[in-house]
Amino acid sequence: MSDVPSDIQIRLLTESDRGAALAVINTAARWYQEFLPTEEYHDPEMTLDDWAKEAKRLSWYGAFGPDTLLGVMGLEYVKDVALLRHAYILPDWQRSGIGSLLRVYVEQQIRGVGRIVVGTYTGNYKARNALEAAGYTLSASSEAVLRAYYDIPEDRLQSSVTYEKEIG
Repeated sequence: MSDVPSDIQIRLLTESDRGAALAVINTAARWYQEFLPTEEYHDPEMTLDDWAKEAKRLSWYGAFGPDTLLGVMGLEYVKDVALLRHAYILPDWQRSGIGSLLRVYVEQQIRGVGRIVVGTYTGNYKARNALEAAGYTLSASSEAVLRAYYDIPEDRLQSSVTYEKEIG
């Protein structure tokens, strides 16, 4: 994380951050078109209605540079696990350590569970490499984990994998 600018601040997002967060999510998610089948690719990735629905279930965190929101990540508790969800970093800031800084911050907010689960697309080598580097391991049965803890469309479930990390 040595490339991370020293003036990055991470905090819980508020309703007033919604527009900036959607811009980060939808800009960063455009790279999905490189590996998702046309019928599974959505632009925008998240709408205002999607954001509102997700905000009822999870807490949104953001990494801010001096002038703008650079990355977002959600934290959701489901049953006996914490899910890290919707992790997006603006393309110009990827590989700068901001994603790792944000992930570590959100992990430190987790209370009351012993395991973190993260889902991502099978073809999302950027996320998969970052998760493996952070000590996450591929779930023995991603499909079972996705069915147990996530509420996602079947097409996305079939094209996704999960990673896990014990905590505490």
